[in-house]
Amino acid sequence: MLKQKLHIELKNTPTDAPQVRCSVSLSLNSPEGRDSATDKVLVCNNAEVDLPQNTGGLKDTSVFVLNVKGYPLMPCSRTKAKNLIKAGKATVISLNPFSIKLTFECENHTQPITLGIDSGFKEVGFSVVTDKKELVSGTVLLDNKTSSRLKDKKMYRTLRRSRLWYREPRWQNRANARKEGKLMPSVQRRLDIHFRIAEKLKQLLPITEVIVETASFDIQKIKNPDIHNEQYQQGPMLDYHNVKAYLMAREHCTCQLCRKSVLGEKVNLHHIIRRRDGGTDKPDNLALLHETCHEKLHKKGLKIKPNRQYKAESAMSTIRWRLRDLGTETYGYLTQSKRLALNLEKTHYNDAFCIANGTTQERVKPLVVKQKHRNNRSLGMQRKGFAPSSRIKRHKIQPMDMCWFKGKLYYVFGSQNKGLYVKIADKKVVAVKKLDKVYHNNNLIWRAA
Repeated sequence: MLKQKLHIELKNTPTDAPQVRCSVSLSLNSPEGRDSATDKVLVCNNAEVDLPQNTGGLKDTSVFVLNVKGYPLMPCSRTKAKNLIKAGKATVISLNPFSIKLTFECENHTQPITLGIDSGFKEVGFSVVTDKKELVSGTVLLDNKTSSRLKDKKMYRTLRRSRLWYREPRWQNRANARKEGKLMPSVQRRLDIHFRIAEKLKQLLPITEVIVETASFDIQKIKNPDIHNEQYQQGPMLDYHNVKAYLMAREHCTCQLCRKSVLGEKVNLHHIIRRRDGGTDKPDNLALLHETCHEKLHKKGLKIKPNRQYKAESAMSTIRWRLRDLGTETYGYLTQSKRLALNLEKTHYNDAFCIANGTTQERVKPLVVKQKHRNNRSLGMQRKGFAPSSRIKRHKIQPMDMCWFKGKLYYVFGSQNKGLYVKIADKKVVAVKKLDKVYHNNNLIWRAA
């Protein structure tokens, strides 16, 4: 009877429950060892309990390792890194990304490692692959705020120059920039992030080869697939007297707001994207409207759907030749064919995996790397010796720095009261002196996706 009840209880036991640790030490099972069981170390007899649960086949990123002289070695597991730190054989040199430095001489054995970079206008994918597995992968998210910051800078500069006490404007620097072949600041920043992420990975891993995907866009071909030969020099406004005549032909003499004919009526040309917001006078940014529709649009705050802009294509075509300095060049059609053959989702890190000649290697969980503005704007004192109107020095704790409060990790989102208080999660404001510890991040924030 007891045997039947035991079988019934075992049938109701869940089969998908995670395995737990158990002891196989004979001393803990003996009567003499019962009193000292808490002093013994439990040994797990099943290696599967150490594997992460519900990972979807992807493993966590390994820990980056540097030798005594600071040169990169092959990464190790988190458990091995923890044991090395406890034994005093390694020290933590960075938390973001987590990396350690050995305190003893080793054999410095490395393997061939390939870095694949999927260049982009708003996001950049990267993947580091060996013959057997993928070491790290992720996506770099660009902040895309360079243009807005330059507009703010121009506003402040114009305000200062409007006062008679400030210096006269100087324009020689722009002429020198054109002679030296420099790029626009927004384009240069996008180019720099490709080199910065590659240099950072080379400092953490012994990378032997870098492959980068580049692209050159034919914008006129995108607009007109049938364009050929001399049509590239003629342009879309050929045989038109002015811009208004071209727009009349393009819109078939209809208003782009009410969709009625404009023949015999007064028409206005409207900037779809305002000039102060970065709009241009090109026909692609102009709309044909009735005069009454134009007034109605501004009074009621109506908007017209903007035409397609080609800023991304133009920027990537501009930096293509400079991206070749990173390493070997590859092309998008090759990446696409590899990704379709491997049946992978269209993402930047999957494209980077294919660029790095990845095939059946073991994959890791992708990371998300965000750009951080290293310094906030600091304005100076008012004239004639008055008290400062705003912050005049850099606070020690900046946004996106990591801090520990009551044993928990938080990210800083801002500061108050001259940097004496910081904002953390859930709009909580904490005094700096009450924080357990603080870790200052650089301009790249490495986080799990």
